[in-house]
Amino acid sequence: MKSPNQPKNELQRLHAVKSYNILDTLPESDYDNITKLVASICDVPISLITVLDKDRNYFKSHYGIPFNESPRDISFCGHAILEDDIFIITDSRQDDRFKENPLIDDLSAIFYAGVPLVNPEGYSLGTICVFDHKPRTLEDSQIEALKILGKQVVNLFELRKKNAILETAKEELEKRNHQLKSFASHVSHDLKSPLANIISLTDLLRSENVGQLNSDASEYLDYIEESTTILKDYIDGILMFYKADELLKSKKETVKLDELSEDIKQLLISKTDTFVYPSIEIKSVNRAALSQILINLVDNALKYNNKSHRHVEITYRDDLFHHVFSVADNGMGIPKNNQEEIFEIFKTIKNDHGKTSTGIGLSTVKNLVEKQGGKISVTSENNHGSTFHFTLAKQEEIYI
Repeated sequence: MKSPNQPKNELQRLHAVKSYNILDTLPESDYDNITKLVASICDVPISLITVLDKDRNYFKSHYGIPFNESPRDISFCGHAILEDDIFIITDSRQDDRFKENPLIDDLSAIFYAGVPLVNPEGYSLGTICVFDHKPRTLEDSQIEALKILGKQVVNLFELRKKNAILETAKEELEKRNHQLKSFASHVSHDLKSPLANIISLTDLLRSENVGQLNSDASEYLDYIEESTTILKDYIDGILMFYKADELLKSKKETVKLDELSEDIKQLLISKTDTFVYPSIEIKSVNRAALSQILINLVDNALKYNNKSHRHVEITYRDDLFHHVFSVADNGMGIPKNNQEEIFEIFKTIKNDHGKTSTGIGLSTVKNLVEKQGGKISVTSENNHGSTFHFTLAKQEEIYI
């Protein structure tokens, strides 16, 4: 008997084998189905999908034998991986390389045919092979089938590897996202208190010095107040952006749009504003998410409005698959070339009215809408107002 030689690139080949994390894994139907098919096509009692480890021949799938590995130094597959094409032994008893090989006595391994499983980098990982207990040959169609199924096994190995990489990346992304949420929450909490103090002290300074502050001092206080308000909006926006996914976990329910609008009115609408909304029941929607979407859109409609009489209107209709909403205003409008950009996080649009945006709110709205199977868009004209249109899918369990 002659033990198989090692490939010249054995260290690199072993590294490639380990990169697939397939050694000592549980049986899988995708591989077992292939060995059953191979045995049927080639009309043999034994078929294997093997992976050559350092000292053993591991069987990822074995048909016709009860064990899942054998020593590498007696393996037929150790010889097969050295070949560029199929390796066939018609009668191992007549081949000097296999005389006195224990597989002949213990397994009656007389006939062998194995195709190397070569990965995209050119390394032979193992084989797809068949055994018979008598001397024989394979027909051309059987050889071709064995080669084709060998390529399919390599494809399964590659898919397994890519899925493992994706899963690792997903876990890392989830870990980083959790850390980022935690960081945002802690930083926001730590900043909110001093910001509230600055705002309170600014108001106190104004009230205690009425008529005593010169124009410069008043202007400085305005700057302080504006800066703290902007920073507070950033903090609130960041917190809401990272909490948006939590809103999507709320159960769907029937929502009365007029009651929801009244809540928004109490929160945002002043006596000089006009707020119009329909009186209608909407079945099976996420109230928390819808409320946050409408609050953001109505708040923007009021904030970016330089009219003495501000007007905001919510409309609703539905079709077979979607709830369809719109929020229209008579505000400043949005330049046409900026209408796509406003939904990008931290993207701010300069205007001529001194209104500052954090660039977070509409990104949060887009996130909430799209994760409920909907879309959002805007139509607008400078100084003639804007209308935001958004849809929410009616289907159950659309959230991701």
